[in-house]
Amino acid sequence: MKKQQLFIIVFIALIFFIQVAKADDCGITNLASCIPEKIFEFFLSVLNAPLQPLLDWIHSLMVEPVNPSLFSGIWSIITYILSLFYGLILIFIGFKFLFSGYSPEQRDSAKKSLRDIILMIVLIQSSYILYCAGLELSGALTGAIFKMIDPDFFLFTISGIPNIFLQFILEIPYIINMILTLVLLALRYILVICGVALFPIGIFCYLIEPLQSYGKLILNILLVVAIIPFFYAIIFLASSMLIGLPVFANMKIILMIASFTLVNFGTLIGLAFVIINAALKVITPVMKVAGVVAKVAAL
Repeated sequence: MKKQQLFIIVFIALIFFIQVAKADDCGITNLASCIPEKIFEFFLSVLNAPLQPLLDWIHSLMVEPVNPSLFSGIWSIITYILSLFYGLILIFIGFKFLFSGYSPEQRDSAKKSLRDIILMIVLIQSSYILYCAGLELSGALTGAIFKMIDPDFFLFTISGIPNIFLQFILEIPYIINMILTLVLLALRYILVICGVALFPIGIFCYLIEPLQSYGKLILNILLVVAIIPFFYAIIFLASSMLIGLPVFANMKIILMIASFTLVNFGTLIGLAFVIINAALKVITPVMKVAGVVAKVAAL
């Protein structure tokens, strides 16, 4: 066991001295100051090694445009099924016009229903294009914000003794936060891909008055998962800019952890708020119907 430990130490030391020998800025005149600096750089490179793959995956899931073509076939099937209801709804609207008589309220209601069905047909049939365009816009905005962030913000750097010390201590919490962010982004990616099939259903339900609450639920969730990376990028940008302030100069790792923590909690709270808010709107009419049924059964 001791021989293995000794071998590892010798191997690491050999790699370090090879790097020092290859360094262009190290020479006989500045060897005393160069060696400590290279020691810090070497250990920082070791600490950054597990971070880089995570950062690459996070960057890819945030900035790279999502391609929902995998579900394009399902989208075609869903839009075809929904189109079967167009005729039935138009017949129903026609009867509303026939039996409205001279009632202005009923005729206005019939006209509104006709406008809604025409809008529904246009939006559902073009929902794939609209959905992909929205994702492209979100990805472009996120990419533009992300380019403004210093790439070294997410990595450990030599920026003062206190900050170096904190980086050694807080690497594990930082990696845990990054992994959680990566999991949330992966789940978001799956929802976005599936969303191309849910988007026409949400439009259909939203424009049918009795199903409007269900449509809002679907559309709100899809909207949140589509724009989440944009707000991620804004949080990261704001955190990276705070490092330039003197009060945060030696707190880089804390800002890094805080930014990922804020992103994770903000995502969970945002999704919970949307789901609970929409669920309450869905449950309310159901509870009213249940109350009426209970009263009728009591009679």
